[in-house]
Amino acid sequence: MKLASTAAQLWGKADRSAVRAFFLSIAALAIALLLAIYSGTAAELGHLAMAITSALGALLVAAWVAVTLVPVLAKRTPLRWIGYKMEYRVTREGWIYVLGIFLVAVAALNTGNNLLFLILASLIAIILMSGVLSSITLSGVEMRLQLPEHIFAGQPVRTLVEVHNEKLTLPSFSLRVEAVRQKTSAHAAMLETPVYFPYIPKHDRVQQHVPVTFPRRGIYSQEAFRIVTRFPFGFLQKARRIDLKSEALVYPSVEPKQDFFEVLPGMQGALESLAKGRGQDLYALRDYQPRDSSRHVHWKASARLGSLMVREFTREDDCRVILVLDPHTSPGLAAKEADVRFERAVTMCAALAWHFFERNAILQFRTAGFETPLVEAEEIIFDTLRHLATAKPCPPDPKRALLSGLASSPEIFRVIVTSESRGTIPSSIWNHSWVIFLEDLAS
Repeated sequence: MKLASTAAQLWGKADRSAVRAFFLSIAALAIALLLAIYSGTAAELGHLAMAITSALGALLVAAWVAVTLVPVLAKRTPLRWIGYKMEYRVTREGWIYVLGIFLVAVAALNTGNNLLFLILASLIAIILMSGVLSSITLSGVEMRLQLPEHIFAGQPVRTLVEVHNEKLTLPSFSLRVEAVRQKTSAHAAMLETPVYFPYIPKHDRVQQHVPVTFPRRGIYSQEAFRIVTRFPFGFLQKARRIDLKSEALVYPSVEPKQDFFEVLPGMQGALESLAKGRGQDLYALRDYQPRDSSRHVHWKASARLGSLMVREFTREDDCRVILVLDPHTSPGLAAKEADVRFERAVTMCAALAWHFFERNAILQFRTAGFETPLVEAEEIIFDTLRHLATAKPCPPDPKRALLSGLASSPEIFRVIVTSESRGTIPSSIWNHSWVIFLEDLAS
């Protein structure tokens, strides 16, 4: 019953047209063989006409199979497994085993003992069997790497590594997946620690979730991976390269650092003092309007001015912010120092953007060549982080076009991270702005 169920399962998964072509080709080749045998017999008996006719018939049948059926079977045969490029390396245990074979061979040649020759043949056969089994284990195995959608620098993420055994009849054992080191890449390999799969059933998939940490922001690219095995005896390590290009966009870290906590109190105070609403702190006085509540009338100011005046208050939950990253470096600054300052500026902008996102603020992000609309922070937070992930410093801009354009939005609070020195920011920008200088962050 078990054999019948296995056969039925294989038949259900099989390509039936290919199976029919296979059996048809076997039957046709059997007929060609019979005709060839009959041709030889007829030639020995002196029936030359029958021999020639039978030989031609055998050739025609074989040619028909080669032209019509063999291409059909070739298209459905996973011949790519035969063309796998294997990497070989003899392990330390393998070298010890080879030394043992050499000693047994010397003893067998010196003594002429048949038993030693039999043992030597068995030892060599084990080596050959090890090579065949490891090749079968590696053949028909593919892998897939799935990364999370959002990745932050310095924070571990769970990466899915999946291995698929495409063989219909044989399982695979003791496989290790590792990343191929790239000499041209500035970043480390994606899988710093190899992932081990002890057993992959036939025609099945096995998955593992692996913690991976990307230390810095940017684009991480991996061109290829390697599947390695020492199955079955560990004498020989075989590896097969899999070209699987994978890319990961890593955002800057949004974890608050010491610089952030030093900037936050002053920025929060400036922001709250410039936002009107229904808080407890007085924002401004204005003329009374019919929809205003009499509780908000400022009677002393009304008596002094001769008309009703209404108080406006600050409101902490009404937060409208333009976050600006000035990527232009300061003139005369060394390249290494400029890069250090810029990285700290990017990290500060990422932390600020995430802070306003958690506050449900109305946010806009601006930098050289990139600008988001002024909308709720949750709508643009990842667009902002994606740009910060690949942002690079720009050469000095004498015209200061980015900062000059901020004067067009005086009613919105602006947080500016810039490499300019103190005293160089236009007075029109200081109003309704909080400026963070890179020279302070780098100190």
